[in-house]
Amino acid sequence: MAAKLEVLICTFGEDGLDRVAAMGLPRVDGVGYLVSWQKGSRGVSVARPQGLMRDDVKVYVSPTVGLSRNRNAALSHATGDICLVADDDLRYTAAGLRAVMDAFDRRPGMDVAAFMYRSEGDAKAYPRQECDLTRRIPKGWFLTSFELAFRRCSIGSLRWNELLGIGAPVLSAGEEELLLWQMRQRGLRCRFIPETIAVHDGPTTGFRRVAEPSVLMSKGAVWRVTHPYTAPLRILLNAWRERRAGRMSFAHALRHVAAGYAYAMRNLDSQGNPCVTT
Repeated sequence: MAAKLEVLICTFGEDGLDRVAAMGLPRVDGVGYLVSWQKGSRGVSVARPQGLMRDDVKVYVSPTVGLSRNRNAALSHATGDICLVADDDLRYTAAGLRAVMDAFDRRPGMDVAAFMYRSEGDAKAYPRQECDLTRRIPKGWFLTSFELAFRRCSIGSLRWNELLGIGAPVLSAGEEELLLWQMRQRGLRCRFIPETIAVHDGPTTGFRRVAEPSVLMSKGAVWRVTHPYTAPLRILLNAWRERRAGRMSFAHALRHVAAGYAYAMRNLDSQGNPCVTT
């Protein structure tokens, strides 16, 4: 029988399954784990660790490159009523996973939920209370991928944009923001739920790479789709704020964010989907 909640864990590399096993996934009634593993092109044969030899854990090999492609591969194999996005460096508790199921049980009209995680390495700001994300995103808050859960039947054919995210050709971030925008554009009912569901040791990738050109380009690309009329002004204001905060020079921020905007004009349509070339 399909799990009520399915945790979609993406991993990569020869030691990917070992990292998943080290997560110490708790056994919880109604919860299953699906591991999508990009083991690379070397064709090595790796035995499943003993910690994953369980009836509540499924492992699939994904012959792809890039995190968004890996997430889409996991979603293509998912069977759970509710899907929770996960990485291979998180720690879950039974209480945290039950909180996800309870949140959807108490809100039968909710399609998408964003939760919280705890980390000593991140200084992430959250809304003070539960709120509706469908119409408005709270100021200062952004979505981290592994905070996201959704009813599988609600999202239909919607998938992660494979031109964005770690391992993508040009844009190495922004996939979460774009996906949430697309969910809202489709009329899905989205809420922020102030429940901590996972622990992440150390800072997440997003906090470590803010000045990288591919991350800055991603910002410009996403704004081109989500704020088509105000994106040029946002690009200038962002460069000024980055310089004022001492994180980078005005020219560095402006050059790369604007390059991402130009990339999106060539490669993404108005709904944030890859352009179809003939």
